[in-house]
Amino acid sequence: MDFGDILAQWSEAQKKEKSAAKKPASQVSHKKANAPTPEEKELAAQNYKKTLEGQMIEDSKKAINPMELWLRRYGTVDKDRLNEESEEASKMESRNYLKSMRPEARIDLHGLTRDEAWAKLESFVNDCLRRGIKKIEIVHGKGIHSHGTDPVLGAMVRTFIEQNKHLGVSGHNDRNHGGSGATWVLLK
Repeated sequence: MDFGDILAQWSEAQKKEKSAAKKPASQVSHKKANAPTPEEKELAAQNYKKTLEGQMIEDSKKAINPMELWLRRYGTVDKDRLNEESEEASKMESRNYLKSMRPEARIDLHGLTRDEAWAKLESFVNDCLRRGIKKIEIVHGKGIHSHGTDPVLGAMVRTFIEQNKHLGVSGHNDRNHGGSGATWVLLK
């Protein structure tokens, strides 16, 4: 059997199937009741094509600039704000470091009068500034032996720190290192 015979058999089988499908007695319509006619289908396809082309034209008019699309997707970075934040963070780190570091110089004002303590404190601060010291400790005592209610030297030291332009942040040591009887000061 060659290809020609196979082709002939196939075409006969196709003819038989077509003739069996054309029998009117068993014919049932599978169309929907309101199905569109071929003309209506063609008109709908043309309208769809027109609306599709119209939509494509509208979309091309709305085309987004690639730079704008990139900015929408990835956003912008405010470098100035980042620099300010990093500078502020480094200042806080250095300030925390200076607060936690041990004082580089110490002065003891026990037993001095207010005027003697003021003069000694002025010369001590000026000497520390010349030497480039960052943190000092002023031991003024808690005022247990002073007459009256308030310790004399503690208030004087606070006033001195507030008035001196070279002195910055200050605070009291913890209990193990003098408590309220000693004050640490950061020099500007």
